[in-house]
Amino acid sequence: MAESAIELGESRVFPVDSPIPKPNSSGVPVQNLTPEELVAKAIAPVKKQFLRLPLTRTTQNDTVTAPDYNSSKPSSTLVKDKKSKRQLKRERRQEQKSAANLCPEIAKSGDVSSCPYKDKCRFSHDIEAFKAQKPADLEGECPFLSSEGPCPYGLACRFLGTHRDVVASDTSNKHRKSSEVNGLNKDVQKLLWKNKLKFPKADAKLKSLGLLVKSKVKMMKDKEEGDVVDSNNSHATEGNGCSKGVGGSLDESECSPSIPEENNVDKTCEELRPLKKAKCEIVENCCSGATVLEEDSGKSCAETETEAKIDDIITETDKSLKVHPREKKLIDFRGKLYLAPLTTVGNLPYRRVCKVLGADVTCGEMAMCTNLLQGQASEWALLRRHSSEDLFGVQICGAYPDTLARTVELIDQQCTVDFIDINMGCPIDIVVNKGAGSSLLTKPMRMKSIIEATSGTVDKPITIKVRTGYFEGKNRVDSLIADVGSWGASAVTIHGRTRQQRYSKLADWDYIYQCAKKAPALQILGNGDIYSYLDWNKHQSECPELTSSMIARGALIKPWIFTEIKEQRHWDITSGERLNILKDFVHFGLEHWGSDKKGVETTRHFLLEWLSYTYRYIPVGLLDVIPQRLNWRPPAYFGRDDLETLMASDSAADWIRISEMLLGKVPEGFTFAPKHKSNAYDRAENG
Repeated sequence: MAESAIELGESRVFPVDSPIPKPNSSGVPVQNLTPEELVAKAIAPVKKQFLRLPLTRTTQNDTVTAPDYNSSKPSSTLVKDKKSKRQLKRERRQEQKSAANLCPEIAKSGDVSSCPYKDKCRFSHDIEAFKAQKPADLEGECPFLSSEGPCPYGLACRFLGTHRDVVASDTSNKHRKSSEVNGLNKDVQKLLWKNKLKFPKADAKLKSLGLLVKSKVKMMKDKEEGDVVDSNNSHATEGNGCSKGVGGSLDESECSPSIPEENNVDKTCEELRPLKKAKCEIVENCCSGATVLEEDSGKSCAETETEAKIDDIITETDKSLKVHPREKKLIDFRGKLYLAPLTTVGNLPYRRVCKVLGADVTCGEMAMCTNLLQGQASEWALLRRHSSEDLFGVQICGAYPDTLARTVELIDQQCTVDFIDINMGCPIDIVVNKGAGSSLLTKPMRMKSIIEATSGTVDKPITIKVRTGYFEGKNRVDSLIADVGSWGASAVTIHGRTRQQRYSKLADWDYIYQCAKKAPALQILGNGDIYSYLDWNKHQSECPELTSSMIARGALIKPWIFTEIKEQRHWDITSGERLNILKDFVHFGLEHWGSDKKGVETTRHFLLEWLSYTYRYIPVGLLDVIPQRLNWRPPAYFGRDDLETLMASDSAADWIRISEMLLGKVPEGFTFAPKHKSNAYDRAENG
């Protein structure tokens, strides 16, 4: 890795721009308050000898360019012009043909004739031009050096000098064994793109629950013909292309994208189906708009109806053999350290870091069901699992029972997971406005339908994650918690805040305890504000009914919290040890995203996203009162060495400096803005 200009243990005085110490909300300088007064005001009680004057900035954590090392201020500039999708696509195509983008096949083999597309390839085939513009190799070793087979990036690897002999040798026929699983099969992806994949288990369960509804194609036909549909069984199509039940009835369903005309089934089959049927009498077949396999699309209506009857007979006869929810394989979460699913930062390399530091249970980032059912590769990447994750689950989010049931069936077929978690607590507006996440807390009957449909479709444990309620002062979960187990959920994680509170107040653990006592047969996990082993011990001792606790933001800021809990100590970690953790993340990131130019910059991006949280950690040796609390706002302070001071900076320009210590200089024109603007301390927002 690149040498750092900051020597560990060295002390240096940083320039300051403000003539007076930073005051608190009452206008009194921090230096004049006692530790007890600071704690009462939620200000971190940093020892006075480490306090410093804060830097003044015109902007804070905006999009920043590469830092100017001759200035103490970050060079912050806002992005003004936003390019259109067409312009971005045109630029991508032009960039692909440039010398900087060598064909992957040629890069791997070093032979121009190895590309199967020849002149039709959209990448460059000029090896000499690629080498002429390629930046210097990064310091360190190729992350694939110790694995079997050659580096998959060959000439494009930013560590080419460490494996040049391997590339030159005859290893073109060797394949590197991947330590990651849960990739989407290409054939299945194509069927998802064409909306031609069957979900027999999900549809059978939905039918038994009376949740199968008419397809969008049929509704559009009814509308064109002027048919009058009974209001109790009608669906209104929303702008997002999804049909929604009127009055919030139990048959609400998020339908699949409309099937192109050339892929539609025989129209004569559609006409044979009655316009209106009772929910329990709806027959699932190719005529109802359900997706079918490509080879089955040519079947006649009579053949399809015969198969449907056979399926119905099998379903009826198998009822006695069906596994009862209580007999399913369960996961015992008691005493296990559970790393929460974390959007953006909770990626596979980050989870590997947490596993090394002591996490027992890991869960993938939240994935949207509609995107998974559409076969989006970027969404399926969120389900990837590393071999070190021995107890692993995926988290999905959706609004309707049929969407979630089909998603869990698809995941069960394509992925290796230990449990599937359904997010019913996400407070993000774009999720809530679609009827998913926290919005489900206002629809308990929809929650019931979702849990029953998903748990009845697959044998894997189904867990859910909720908040205490939607609006502040209107807690709803305690009235449902006793029934959730009978609906089919194996465990429930309760975040001790409402959707309206977001992160503006401390988590209500008394309410979590109350819920745990109401459902002694159900595994209840608490979540919120766990930041030390004392917090963990307190919740486990105060409520024996509580199965375990999930750790989220505490692990973002200091992932070694798992080590602290297992070793029952406050770890006064040094800046060098923290840098080693970041080095591990970079190594894991290069393995996951690649060691070529794109992989290096992707790793840098996610490293910077993580650093937008880690700067909030205050070393134990600098505090008058320990442990640090999540709601404490740190004053401006010096670290015990330059690196520790740099790691405490809230400037994105300084985060870029740290990334350059690990991944070399940033490219020309590099910019960065944290994805989560309210990454530090969220204000109260009414949802």
